[in-house]
Amino acid sequence: MRIISGKYKSRRFEVPKSFKARPTTDFAKENLFNVLSNLMDLEDATALDLFSGTGSISFELLSRGCQEVVCIEQDAAHHAFIKKVQALLKDDRLKPIKMDVFRFLETTQQKFDFIFADPPYALKDFEHIPELILSKNFLHENGVFVMEHPKEYDFSGLHHFVQRRIYGAVNFSIFCNFASEKSSK
Repeated sequence: MRIISGKYKSRRFEVPKSFKARPTTDFAKENLFNVLSNLMDLEDATALDLFSGTGSISFELLSRGCQEVVCIEQDAAHHAFIKKVQALLKDDRLKPIKMDVFRFLETTQQKFDFIFADPPYALKDFEHIPELILSKNFLHENGVFVMEHPKEYDFSGLHHFVQRRIYGAVNFSIFCNFASEKSSK
């Protein structure tokens, strides 16, 4: 796993071969963050990384200046790996939580500037995750939510959908909680 840009640029961490996680490729991650830089400023943002896996997205967010990154990962080995990398980086802005994502979403009251979700593709009710996140109002005004998914899914009909980006086999649907028209008049 490599951090692409920012404070920890070029830092590499060996992911155990036994991991079931499917990390976002460097190519897809670099392109996603290029798109994000046109939608929002990550500096001092609060972020939520759901189904964190190796923590690759969380560490990229920290490296690019997020003030707080909450990462949710249920798998004990993956959670331990995230905590190990956090200790190596000596960065307390990361808040790793070992918990089921759905349970976390049921209990949290926190709002975020950026939310990233990369659920296992075989997850039951996979297709309902964007609706769940968008309907619960977890995004601050002008916040951005990105869902990584296989090509079979099309979320373009959902409220706040902005665009779909495809990088090889990786698909990102991007949603923005834009400020209401009333507040901009």
